[in-house]
Amino acid sequence: MNHSLTPREKGNLPALGAPPLIRLDAYVAEDGSTVVNGHLLDMGGTRPPNETILDAVAMFARTLGAPVAATVIDRTAQQVARLRVHPDGSSRTIGEEEDLPPGRERTAAEEEAFPPLARVERIIQHAQREELHAAFVLASALREHLTLRRGAEDELSLEARAIEAYLAYLRGDHMLSTVLALTVARIRCRTDLNRAAPDVARATAAWQRLWDEGQVATRGQELLHMWERLSEAGLLQEPSHHAMAQAVRSRLAQGGRSVPPRAEPAAPALTAGPGPAPTPVAPEDKPLKPTRRGLRRFTRRAGRTPEQSS
Repeated sequence: MNHSLTPREKGNLPALGAPPLIRLDAYVAEDGSTVVNGHLLDMGGTRPPNETILDAVAMFARTLGAPVAATVIDRTAQQVARLRVHPDGSSRTIGEEEDLPPGRERTAAEEEAFPPLARVERIIQHAQREELHAAFVLASALREHLTLRRGAEDELSLEARAIEAYLAYLRGDHMLSTVLALTVARIRCRTDLNRAAPDVARATAAWQRLWDEGQVATRGQELLHMWERLSEAGLLQEPSHHAMAQAVRSRLAQGGRSVPPRAEPAAPALTAGPGPAPTPVAPEDKPLKPTRRGLRRFTRRAGRTPEQSS
């Protein structure tokens, strides 16, 4: 069941006197599912995501009696929108230079008001109720916003991506699960090789469920390079990891595809998602385009209803 946002709940509100104003976050998935501050919104089956987001953020502004900033990651438009919403319901998009100043202090303040751990707990609750679509959308929203604020290599961003990969696996989307898990493993191999083996193992588990020969070959070659690098560094301590490395090698050999000499993976170039891969690596979050100022779908005049604004 989707959870409608209720701004009167103290856990959903930034502190009234918090200086400077904490930015809210929203996310629109490719299927139109909409998340605000870690809550999946019920759009009544008919309302566009942009209207739902503006209504939710305006409720915050009215409750606080002050303008509210919001960052919207919209995967349907492949854009990031930065908004300023006022208690009277009016809103406008703003340029990046007009947004609230970035920095560690702001990131810490935002995450204190809307803790990532609380969002993870909500994701787990959905998954335990077998509401896998809701859990996956919430995990995607968390990963996207953590990556935007902290970068793809941040520990919280990596953990959120690993959760997203596991949920994709549970949903049966093994291609997406492989792409996400491979990205985690690749980053870990680059930044902390000593901790990489479990992440490579998770990527291998997803890869073993693939059937497309091209994907099996290209993703498998990258996995094999990772296992060989771990072996050379003396970091294959678990028998199960040795078995997984051998399973990758055997499957590639049985497919009749040659395994190239050991080498580092090429620079990330793909976009996440199902379908044939033109290169043997998965993506690591290309920045989305910022929306232009005054974009109509996120702009409202004071006192106008959503129908009048459309």
